Amino acid sequence: MKTLIFNGSPRVKGNTSSLVEALVKELEGEVKIVRAYDCNVRPCIDCRFCWKNPGCAIKDGMQEIYGDIQEADNIVIASPTYFSELSGQLLAVLSRLQTYWCAKYLRQEVPVPKKKKAGIIIVRGGVGPLTRGFDTAKVLLGDMNAKSVGTVFADDSDNIPSATRPEVQDALRALAEALNKRD
Repeated sequence: MKTLIFNGSPRVKGNTSSLVEALVKELEGEVKIVRAYDCNVRPCIDCRFCWKNPGCAIKDGMQEIYGDIQEADNIVIASPTYFSELSGQLLAVLSRLQTYWCAKYLRQEVPVPKKKKAGIIIVRGGVGPLTRGFDTAKVLLGDMNAKSVGTVFADDSDNIPSATRPEVQDALRALAEALNKRD
């Protein structure tokens, strides 16, 4: 079992990262974490290479991540929310999934044939809707042929550390159980 986690937190010891660490402890098999703020991935530049060609014209760390996506059994998107959306750096990294969208809708190909289970972790410090980041994560997961089997919402993280909340820990365990389940 291989799980690929996209961590959109800029803080290594922040609430989102703490929840990712707690999830990893519950997961079976191999886990790889892509930290959006530390990886060598540039955002999509809309060069339109992928309109007619598989892959991406930009040669950077995303090439390895494309391989990780293909091999993964599970994919998790974890992010704090800023202005009710996933973090900007995570969106920049995942903008490179444009090649999958173009494969499916322009080139009539199946870019990620292996179906995957997915999870979403959304952390909010203050106010604003939680659903916008969640909806974006679902779209991105769909581009990777991954269907969500669980979501963890951690609210009010500016006042209460997410990892200390029993309901958040319960949701993380439920997500891990769903991801660990063999189909």
